[in-house]
Amino acid sequence: MNRLFTALLAGVILLAGCAAPGTQGGAQVRQLSATPIYVTGGDQPEGSAAVYDALSGFGVELLRQVRTQEGKQVLISPLSAALALSMSANGARGDTLKQFEVLFGGDLEAINAACAQLMQEYQTLGGSTQCHIANSVWADPEGQIKDEFVGKCQGIFDAQVFQADLSDKGIVKAVNRWVSDNTKKLIPNIIDKPFEKDSAALLINALYLKNTWLSKFDPNSTGKRVFTHADGKTQKIDFLNDGYTGFDYIKGDGVQGVVLPYDDGRLGFAALLPDGDLDSWLSGLTGEQLAALVTGAESAYFLDLGLPKFEQEWNGQLGDALKAMGLDRAFDSGLADFSALGDDPNGYFISQVIQSAKIAVNEDGTEAAAATIVDVKGTAMPPEDGVRLVFDRPFLYGIVDLQTGLPLFLGTFE
Repeated sequence: MNRLFTALLAGVILLAGCAAPGTQGGAQVRQLSATPIYVTGGDQPEGSAAVYDALSGFGVELLRQVRTQEGKQVLISPLSAALALSMSANGARGDTLKQFEVLFGGDLEAINAACAQLMQEYQTLGGSTQCHIANSVWADPEGQIKDEFVGKCQGIFDAQVFQADLSDKGIVKAVNRWVSDNTKKLIPNIIDKPFEKDSAALLINALYLKNTWLSKFDPNSTGKRVFTHADGKTQKIDFLNDGYTGFDYIKGDGVQGVVLPYDDGRLGFAALLPDGDLDSWLSGLTGEQLAALVTGAESAYFLDLGLPKFEQEWNGQLGDALKAMGLDRAFDSGLADFSALGDDPNGYFISQVIQSAKIAVNEDGTEAAAATIVDVKGTAMPPEDGVRLVFDRPFLYGIVDLQTGLPLFLGTFE
């Protein structure tokens, strides 16, 4: 019987296995350390750019699969999921590792380099942006986790490492406190019960992001408009309204939208409104297309812009979605090879990947914690007489990197 591990993506990955349970103490948490192992070389390895491209595709496909598995009105953080899963990849070997490499578009060295670079860049943005990325490894005393794996998590992902009995009820409070502290209490609870006795390790990523619009909405212009939900029901809700001003306009085949930049010069909020049904449009969207739409937006004069003012949160399991995306061996106790993670002769496999995400969109900006081929090589010219764009029916939104098109958060408002 293999040992389990879990990924929590404020988020959590639980690794499990099957060593015979030893004497379990209380849920006392002890911080551990190993010699940090860093990304080799001063320059990024060849292939890191391909990882960035793959992450956009990963985000879109993860959103699509989660909507299929968990239902509509979802919010995920592809970046948070990618960081936690990339830590897991450092414990994988053989065909299990190959599936991680296919998923993220490069070999392990390139994946590690890309993750380290993104963490460094996003946490040093200018303007008013607050970005905090934290990783941690929680090792069960019976898990037999290797020092080399711990060293990679510490050196590449700047992870804190703790030892605790993962099956003790006290672990719930300890993990939730760590996630709450690292998301500025936006996500106060991510688990509600201890893990199984054969749990070997938790790999956790927490991502907190607070952004200010480059051009804020006037609170006096906020007002009620009618929104038509996916089930056809209508509701009057608060809309952020602006007009007679310039924004970055998205126009592609079957979709239009807007990019609202933040004052850090790197990130922005993108909202995309399909001409028809959201499900049909999403079914054909790729990461490459999303990146092209976002980065190809052109300045336009808006006569009327209406965007719902909202808060949204989502929590659920990502395991089934990841299996459908080709990462199935990692979840199979008979096939998973995580021999680079620990020394248990019975092996390890991923038992759960849990994510919780929350976002608030208002007049000042956003606060968040935690994809038929459409030809979008370029965007169409905006209308000469000005744009009228009101997001009064289901749409896709995300916090995106305006340089690369990479989505940090993706969600649907339905």
